[in-house]
Amino acid sequence: MDTLNTNDAALQEKLSFDHFRKEVLKDYRFACESRETSLLGRKEVLTGKAKFGIFGDGKEVAQVAMAKFFKAGDFRSGYYRDQTFMFASQLATVEQFFAQLYADPNIEHDPFSGGRQMNAHFATKTVDENGNWLPLAHKKNVSSDIAPTAGQMPRGLGLAFASKIFRNVPELQELKELSNNGNEVCFCTIGDASTSEGHFWETINAAGVLQVPLAIFVWDDGYGISVPRKYQTTKGSISEALKGFQKKEGTNGIEIFRVKAWDYAGMCEAFEAGIRAIRLTHTPVLFHVEEVTQPQGHSTSGSHERYKSSERLEWEREWDGIKKMKEWIIDNSLASEEELNEIELESKDFIRSSRNQAWEKYQAPLKIQVTRSVEHIREMAGHLPDQAAELQAIATELASNREPGRKEVLKALHQAMGLAGGDSLVAQSTREYYQGLKKENAALYNTHLYHEGARNIGRVEEVKPVYAENAPLINGYEVLNKYFDELFTHNPKVLAFGEDLGKIGDVNQGFAGLQARHGSDRIFDTGIRELTIMGQGIGMAFRGLRPIAEIQYIDYLLYGLEPLSDDLASLQYRTAGKQTAPLIIRTRGHRLEGIWHSGSPMGMIIHSLRGLHVCVPRNMVQAAGMYNTLLQGADPALMIECLNGYRLKERLPSNLLDYYVPLGIPEVIREGEDITIVSYGATLRIVQEAALALERHRAPAVIALADIDPAAGRDLRQHLAGGVGLSA
Repeated sequence: MDTLNTNDAALQEKLSFDHFRKEVLKDYRFACESRETSLLGRKEVLTGKAKFGIFGDGKEVAQVAMAKFFKAGDFRSGYYRDQTFMFASQLATVEQFFAQLYADPNIEHDPFSGGRQMNAHFATKTVDENGNWLPLAHKKNVSSDIAPTAGQMPRGLGLAFASKIFRNVPELQELKELSNNGNEVCFCTIGDASTSEGHFWETINAAGVLQVPLAIFVWDDGYGISVPRKYQTTKGSISEALKGFQKKEGTNGIEIFRVKAWDYAGMCEAFEAGIRAIRLTHTPVLFHVEEVTQPQGHSTSGSHERYKSSERLEWEREWDGIKKMKEWIIDNSLASEEELNEIELESKDFIRSSRNQAWEKYQAPLKIQVTRSVEHIREMAGHLPDQAAELQAIATELASNREPGRKEVLKALHQAMGLAGGDSLVAQSTREYYQGLKKENAALYNTHLYHEGARNIGRVEEVKPVYAENAPLINGYEVLNKYFDELFTHNPKVLAFGEDLGKIGDVNQGFAGLQARHGSDRIFDTGIRELTIMGQGIGMAFRGLRPIAEIQYIDYLLYGLEPLSDDLASLQYRTAGKQTAPLIIRTRGHRLEGIWHSGSPMGMIIHSLRGLHVCVPRNMVQAAGMYNTLLQGADPALMIECLNGYRLKERLPSNLLDYYVPLGIPEVIREGEDITIVSYGATLRIVQEAALALERHRAPAVIALADIDPAAGRDLRQHLAGGVGLSA
């Protein structure tokens, strides 16, 4: 019996060692493959096959260690250096990476963006074609990357905060497909230089206050492009600068770990302990990953030899993470040098093969277009002897282009048609082919700014408010208060938060008393931090909730504009419809009095927030109907309530949750025959007064008055033409 137990123990130890060895060698292979991807990717840019490249070389070992603790249900909110993490998490292939580098618009080849983002900007699918949420709790999730430095931080806060909401709100416990009791961690990555951004500091502070499961990995390679760390960060160390945030017994705050990018075993140990604690306690953690190397410099736009000393370059070669991991494996007898050399050779072959496959798939449809275009142009040349030489030259130039793009194809066809004459019958078939290509390109590049499936907001049909005979006449803010009360009673996914929103019920009392009725986990206050209020809302909406994030006055929207413009507004477009975050931002203004608390920066809003619906209701009954419409859809939106309408009297509808105001369709307030005046929001009442005055002075004139959403972009002539003199 003793012998058997001993043998069993020896067998278990051997199996455990074999498993450990296998995992280590798998990680080494991922690191080698990722390094080769970076090296070959840079060559593809320098030879002209790609326009620009940015790579994660030097971070390979840290990221394979990080990926070991990324589980189903977790989210990544990262930046454009995380290719190794994606490979090791098996969320991206090398072939897909190169397809994105070439900007292949085929969504099957580049599943992250369909060629709409530059390389290393990743995403996973979160909704189906009809806007229904996929089982996020059972899959590894990546929120779509953006290029603005530190832009991923506010969204990361929101993704982590959603876990806290799922854990603390009883009404959400049944949503098992979206969360496993809030055990999910958001992995947020950032370069050390970008910790100088206000986004980083505001997120750190909010995370420390809120206590959310956020794991922040700071890749510290000592530089921000060419600017050394001593000019970037107080004390030259972000972990030293953050010591005041360190959590102590009886306080909130964050935990801080310092690790070395070349220390595979040390990082695995630190990451495992830190992330286990995050899942359990929801205490945010910052991992300061120091001594990162950058073998190829910042990007393909320049050489790091211009600003790094020869001593620094030599140090980077000596302390390269892959080199040190190889030494550690050999020193611990996990593999021989020959075995590791074989892995390196196999990695080179695999990367070249993946690159070739990606390039061939990208070029295949272009080659067909070139062949057909050349045929069309040469056919025209046969019918046009005077232009034949020039047409043949265009065809020859296109045919000889070794790496043509869609631009070159369309340019050649356009030139040829110009020579043939725009209306020439000879050019008819060429013209039809040209128009077909333009239509194809529009589908590839000009879709999914808004949701295009079943939850398209444009499909919501109008349902008018119903009034009882004895419907009370109450203040506008009371209409909203009663509406929000019913909404929170019947829709557990809805949450609202912002400055002074919870305890006092917002500065204009739309939420007065509702925190006491529906709980402080669903209606709550925040600090004065508009940037991360927006990020909080984006992350929560990204995870299947329906947050209403409040900006107290529209003038303050500037503080939160960057994540709305760079992140939220383009989310569906840059993922080709694979992701959405139907956040509703609630604010107030449009009073046109004073300068600081009553503005109407509509030009800025509609030009910087394409991808959001912008609603400016003329009264609070209409606002409630617009909220209902937005909650039926899968798009984000900005709701601007009229600041001087809260105390105007309105009748209370009896179908508060069941009427819908369609967006983008003018509502004719008063019909006429001579003049059409288009207005919206607070100014509509002024126009109404002007219409009455004009009617008194010019009795024969009849004025039509319409109220529209100014940012809807619908053609007024489509709705108001026919017997009406139009003036907008």
